[in-house]
Amino acid sequence: MTDTGARPEPYGPYETSVPFRAGQGGYASFRIPAVVTAYDGTLLAFCEGRVASASDSGDIDLVLRRSTDGGRTWGPLQVVVRNGRDLAGNPAPVALASGRVLLVHVRNAAAATEDAIRRGRVAAADGRRVWVTHSDDAGATWALATEITARVKRAAWRWYATTPGHALLTREGRVVVPANHSLPPTGSDTGTEGKYNGGHCLLSDDDGATWRIGYVDDNTDGYVNVNETTAAQLPDGRVCFNTRNDSPSPGTRADAHSLDGGDRLLKPFRPQAGLVTPVVQGSLLHLGDPDVLLYSGPADPAARALMTVRRSLDGGTTWSTAHTVDGLPAAYSDLVRVDDATVGLLYETGDFSPYETITFRRVPVTALTGPDR
Repeated sequence: MTDTGARPEPYGPYETSVPFRAGQGGYASFRIPAVVTAYDGTLLAFCEGRVASASDSGDIDLVLRRSTDGGRTWGPLQVVVRNGRDLAGNPAPVALASGRVLLVHVRNAAAATEDAIRRGRVAAADGRRVWVTHSDDAGATWALATEITARVKRAAWRWYATTPGHALLTREGRVVVPANHSLPPTGSDTGTEGKYNGGHCLLSDDDGATWRIGYVDDNTDGYVNVNETTAAQLPDGRVCFNTRNDSPSPGTRADAHSLDGGDRLLKPFRPQAGLVTPVVQGSLLHLGDPDVLLYSGPADPAARALMTVRRSLDGGTTWSTAHTVDGLPAAYSDLVRVDDATVGLLYETGDFSPYETITFRRVPVTALTGPDR
């Protein structure tokens, strides 16, 4: 394994390592982290390898580094999906009970920016399309990807994004991939297409062999603007969905729940007042035992900074701080259960920008379930 400088955290019993650093491995930037634990305990850390710049469009690959020692050190960089010189992004991995790891992701033409897609200025073939690949050897090798767009994207949808971050395997064996989409305006395109965002999820009940659309929550009044979404299953069987809310108000997070594994929502997404964040992606993870729901994301309300893990003891209604990483710039993140004693946090951070590295931190479960910090 390649040692990436794991070191004890100076103010606590935490170890950190840096699997991805901008400018290394032939990539100008690494963004959009996602992490899962494979059947043999190997950690798989995914992200977008952006070839020429930090831009959200362009030549982008899905890359991976693997760790067999709980995230202390990492193996060499692997390219899992390369879409020629076009884009492959928004990794949504999930580890199945069979040992297989699925990786759902999106693709589009390099020149197809989000703005152009939202405005309907991109041909369908160049717009957002949905693909899935898999590994049966803990991420060492990957199957040829297959396209599932026709089954999981409605013809009217323009922008489309899988979570990003890990997908969910429910206790019943269903794969749930939270996602979002945009709708055409009801009138002329006025440059405010973002308010036509909607949420949905992808469902598979046969380990990824077939897929369908679960709930669809379209909100065209601008009150809740569903964007990047994460999910966790609660002990009572409900699936909790938590989303980035891009509306000007109220708040930057919204949530919803499903009693039937994502087929339908009990109520549409509504603002989540208990989580104060900037406008940014976040990650949910339920610990199982103990009954603690975790959320990771920046805690500065005005900037992408102050990466924090928060916990809820009531299924996501109220939240308290469980672990503050530091006050540095920070953006996207993903949570993973490393082992019985450890939770892993894979997150974007840097000294002067949140996009300098994707860093991994090992956090003891006891630090996340004890008294507030």
